[in-house]
Amino acid sequence: MKAIFVAYNQAYNQEVANMFEAKGQRGYTIWTEVGGRGSVDGEPHLGSHAWPTQNHALLSMVPDESAAALMQALRELDQANPKLGLRAWVLPVEDAI
Repeated sequence: MKAIFVAYNQAYNQEVANMFEAKGQRGYTIWTEVGGRGSVDGEPHLGSHAWPTQNHALLSMVPDESAAALMQALRELDQANPKLGLRAWVLPVEDAI
């Protein structure tokens, strides 16, 4: 099992959730009003007067064989709108209840 963590511009919220569902992944947790700043470029998303945009974050546990297809779909979404900001990581899951 793998964990996919995605941090993304709030404008992507429905697209990211729909993507996981379209790929057969029903379960996920979403956090809203998440602040952050990219490590390379882009504007901060801090929900402040100066930087009003915010991020959301999603965490989903997926079967090993589903992770690559989900990451590819996320890459394509990020490449289509690189200025919005989307980052994703795949992590191993050792145990779950």
